Amino acid sequence: MAIQVYNTLNRKKEPFKTIEENKVKMYVCGPTVYNYIHIGNARPAVVFDTIRRYLEYRGYDVLYVSNFTDVDDRLIKASIEQGDSVLNIAERFINAYKEDVNALNVREADLHPRATETMPEIIAFIQKLIDKGYAYEAGGDVYFRTRKFQGYGKLSHQSIDELKVGARIDVGEHKEDPLDFTLWKAAKPGEITWESPWGVGRPGWHIECSAMVEKYLGDTIDIHAGGQDLTFPHHENEIAQSEALHDDMMANYWLHNGYIKINNEKMSKSIGNVILVHELVKKYDPNVVRFFIQTVHYRHPINFNDELLSSAEQAYDRLRTTYYNLLHRLQHSADLLETDERNAWMETIKGLKDRFIAEMDDDFNTANGISVLFDASREANKLLQDKNSSKEILEAYLALLDELTGVLGLSLAKQEELLDEDIENLISQREDARKTRRFDVADQIRDDLKDKGIVLEDTPQGVRWKRV
Repeated sequence: MAIQVYNTLNRKKEPFKTIEENKVKMYVCGPTVYNYIHIGNARPAVVFDTIRRYLEYRGYDVLYVSNFTDVDDRLIKASIEQGDSVLNIAERFINAYKEDVNALNVREADLHPRATETMPEIIAFIQKLIDKGYAYEAGGDVYFRTRKFQGYGKLSHQSIDELKVGARIDVGEHKEDPLDFTLWKAAKPGEITWESPWGVGRPGWHIECSAMVEKYLGDTIDIHAGGQDLTFPHHENEIAQSEALHDDMMANYWLHNGYIKINNEKMSKSIGNVILVHELVKKYDPNVVRFFIQTVHYRHPINFNDELLSSAEQAYDRLRTTYYNLLHRLQHSADLLETDERNAWMETIKGLKDRFIAEMDDDFNTANGISVLFDASREANKLLQDKNSSKEILEAYLALLDELTGVLGLSLAKQEELLDEDIENLISQREDARKTRRFDVADQIRDDLKDKGIVLEDTPQGVRWKRV
């Protein structure tokens, strides 16, 4: 049975068929890097990392691209408030983002393009839209002619007539039509800018993703994904730009994860309920946070609070207890089963794996996939009740739990926490390696420490470290 994917574009599940056989081109809209990420930013990172992992598990070669928006109004505002450059702030929070999602076992994208490093392609893309009559320059700004693109509104399922209600032209704008959106913004005093055929300025938000998709993945891709809040206007505008230029579909499947609420309220700075990831993982095992996100289907809204996270922690501990009981029994087991009994156990294990695949094939339903994990745990506990449990079957259950949790990016094995003196010894070994120019050894020590939740910072005063 083919994987079924819910396509926002058509509002239904569709069989997943790739452009190239067994290859997936996947683009996920990444964060605007002006601050630490919150749990709302973490959900798409975890969701689409899981989907990527599952596609690879099912035999696809996935090229995964996720951008960093490193210039926009919020970064410029942060630059003014902090007295630092836009590029410095962006670099700091790109590193912070990577630390936070790494804690949640989110694998790095194959490519992490940045808006500031894609400027020639962005400018060229805009110029080609002007040449085709889909865009125009006015007062140093460049706008997209929304009405000229016949398919506008098809992703968010809105008509032009619905959209024009409430649309207006703000003071200082030179639009032909209130529905037109900005591709290029003329420079304002004190802002970071680039040279362009229309004068100095900077790109609008939507154009960067269209230019990056074209540059790194091509005119049409398999999957374009992001949070539900991006459906309109961001993804709608991306479609308009890209399809107007290429006269072809931008993406065959559009995937969007649902919203996050905190104690059943919308997360908002104004009411002070924003949960930052780097604070959350100090309180809860990052595996538990990732597990909790996956207990709800990715398209559905999810509610966060301490009570729900504590329940997830208890549930995850039950899986871990089974896992470690299997490991313990393995040390005192032997293969004593008759062939029929062995075959019955192996058939049960195969059935559990097949059920997991069937649930995940149904629009990546991690919630139901996790239910299969608990069924596997219950079956394993039946095995543990037999004092003469078979080594082969114990190993098969351990392998099943490792395989299925691995697909979800989870680990049931607890990491041994390093003592402070162990960390200092490893840092000393790293320094010795650097002094003798064995940089591969030094880098490996740094990476090993990072995998154990220890982040190093090289300063003029020496190496500092912290647990994350």
